[in-house]
Amino acid sequence: MSADRRDMIRIGVTVLIAAIAAAAATIAGAATLVAPAPAPPAAAPASYAIVVRDQTALRAAPHESAQQQALLWQGEVVEVRGERVDHLQIWDYRRERGGFVDAGRVRRTSLAAADAPELLAVLRFVRGTPGAEALGIGFAAAYLKAAPADVVQGAGGAEALDAIGTMADRLAQRASSGLASTTTGTSTGPSRAETALAAHLEVAARYGVAFKSFERDGAMRICYDGEAFRRVLAMPTADAGERARAALGLTRPECLDPALPVTERQRLDAWRAEVLDRVDGTGLSKTWKSRVAMRRASVWSGLAFQRMRRGESDAAEAAAKRAISELADDDLPAWNDAAIRVGASRWAAAPIVAKTNRSVGVITIAGEPGQTCVLLMDTTRPAASAPLARRCTYGVVWAASATLNREGNVLALAVQPMESWREMWVFARQSKDAWSVQVLPPSTVTPELGYAEFAGWVPGGRQMLVVKEARGGKSLKPNFEVVRTDTLSTDRRTSDPSALGPFMRWQDPAWKRETVSLR
Repeated sequence: MSADRRDMIRIGVTVLIAAIAAAAATIAGAATLVAPAPAPPAAAPASYAIVVRDQTALRAAPHESAQQQALLWQGEVVEVRGERVDHLQIWDYRRERGGFVDAGRVRRTSLAAADAPELLAVLRFVRGTPGAEALGIGFAAAYLKAAPADVVQGAGGAEALDAIGTMADRLAQRASSGLASTTTGTSTGPSRAETALAAHLEVAARYGVAFKSFERDGAMRICYDGEAFRRVLAMPTADAGERARAALGLTRPECLDPALPVTERQRLDAWRAEVLDRVDGTGLSKTWKSRVAMRRASVWSGLAFQRMRRGESDAAEAAAKRAISELADDDLPAWNDAAIRVGASRWAAAPIVAKTNRSVGVITIAGEPGQTCVLLMDTTRPAASAPLARRCTYGVVWAASATLNREGNVLALAVQPMESWREMWVFARQSKDAWSVQVLPPSTVTPELGYAEFAGWVPGGRQMLVVKEARGGKSLKPNFEVVRTDTLSTDRRTSDPSALGPFMRWQDPAWKRETVSLR
């Protein structure tokens, strides 16, 4: 059989891209597309079938007792060459073999233009079905092959590409979630769910759907590379909802490679902010508008951290204010996630005000390359005198956050070592000229997302009010704590500040005005 005919039958990436070649002139920024494969002779239209059920047996004869030659998975496309009672005689080009399959486990199509509406209808049904992502991608690719060029370059093509991106994104999340590994697998081999998941990823890859993987916190993360989403954003016929889903799919924070160099990460975050700003909220539902706003808040909070590390305080302040302005509370999970990220960088929006009449203060100096050193100084002594305490960090020191208690024996300072993780440094007097420095993290889990912040001083100089919030448990509600200043141990804790007497009496007014924890 000729190579041209084989390429036509294999609905892979070449076919998918070829189906939208005619739309290239009107799709802004689209990559160079491959020319479509030659059409088959009109006198001999080919017949195909899409496998709709997993583990469909390819047998040597048209009956259930015949020898099994291979297992087919949902979404695969084969050529139909004949019928035998309730079986179809097919040819599988990927495995280079023929055989018979149960006709009830496949859906026949000719991939002609007349089949396009039916394929799109099936796609609309399948795209929302969890676990059927490979099948949906197969129907989307079939629709893009069958539909005429003018239809593909219109709303139908945008819808199909949106469906491919959405299902590929969901398939990647399913592969990363680890749910398959919790099923009834044994030590001698993968479980049935793991086998099916691996097969679905392979089927999707045959349609040109690419995935990337990297290690994060000791676990593998699989992410969709977003090619279909990029094409949706480039199509003028895409509606507001499709653009929003594309922008969100392209800017997932969990799909950022942790091994990216700092400069590349900065460029990537600037691009993510640009992608999100291209989404017009007009016409979006309240839910999608909120999700886009939450993602913008997350991205801009990261930019605030990065700009401050580069010494661009004005740009960092603008980014932090943009992040805070994007917060809304319509989508609770997204709101909680974004609020923690914004909370970690919120000090970038605070102007540095000189605080007078303090016996102790902090100054920052450059340490080793990339380091910032914090010096705790006695302001009643000459500036050249030795510091009371010194500690260095590669993170961002928010000098505006430094606050000293009334007794003058404890000072709290916000320090952000990562863009979504902020700690609190606590300087405590041990004797007249001896001070200790302790670090209070948001939680004891692996640093990923969280903040710990000062909320007020309890009179007496032995306790302070602290808010901690971090991702790691089932709930993202902040914890309001009364913490001992000498050991940083928690005396009392609650998720409702109104239930904690010291928080009602001694909370700091500036903290209450600026914090995102009281949401």
